[in-house]
Amino acid sequence: MKTVNQVSKLTGVSVRTLHHYDAIGLLKPTAITESGYRLYDDAALGRLQTILFFRELEFSLKDISRILDNPNFDFHTVLDDQIRLLQLRAEQLNNLISHARQIQKTGVIPMDFSAFDHSKQDRYAAEAKRRWGNTDAYKEFEQKTAGQSREAQQAAGDGLMAIFVRMGTIRTTDPGSPEAQALVKELQDYITDHYYTCTKQILKGLGMMYIAGDEMTANIDAAGGEGTAQFAHEAIDIYCQ
Repeated sequence: MKTVNQVSKLTGVSVRTLHHYDAIGLLKPTAITESGYRLYDDAALGRLQTILFFRELEFSLKDISRILDNPNFDFHTVLDDQIRLLQLRAEQLNNLISHARQIQKTGVIPMDFSAFDHSKQDRYAAEAKRRWGNTDAYKEFEQKTAGQSREAQQAAGDGLMAIFVRMGTIRTTDPGSPEAQALVKELQDYITDHYYTCTKQILKGLGMMYIAGDEMTANIDAAGGEGTAQFAHEAIDIYCQ
């Protein structure tokens, strides 16, 4: 067991911050002595390390608390998410370093700001929060899918993909057209009916994830043809304005 001062020296986290984490219920001490000293065991230190990973990734304390207190919290899966986010951050930092070195070498500042783009990391972080944050949407999703058979879940997924198939047939047209916007409204209603209440804010976040370049993008493009995910993203963006 370590005192709060020992934990502070070991981790670099200030005593004041540790007291704050205790006050908001994010990191409670394992025990408190009769004299009022906070004591932390290895499990508490492990939780603190997970908190620090998330803080390094710029998650809010509120989001971290929701994730860690989720009854479905799985350390190994969350660690996988953290590793992926750290890899995305490292990738962005390497791009920034290369960009700065190019300026240093040539003395010319290019009008290229792609090295500053961290939208891919933001999209992945949003997906991680949706999966592991104990949000109202996630609770509703659990309630609606509880006890569903694999066949029912598959049918719901197939119905969702069917909308993207229809989006694919018009993916070369204007994403702001009445037909495209009607499909976005249908998509929003379908998610609400089968998964969770899909507000415009949630829908816009989903639209960003559709173009993250991962399995979700591949699945949508496989259903509707290459470019369907991008089309869906643009149509959703217009719908949510």
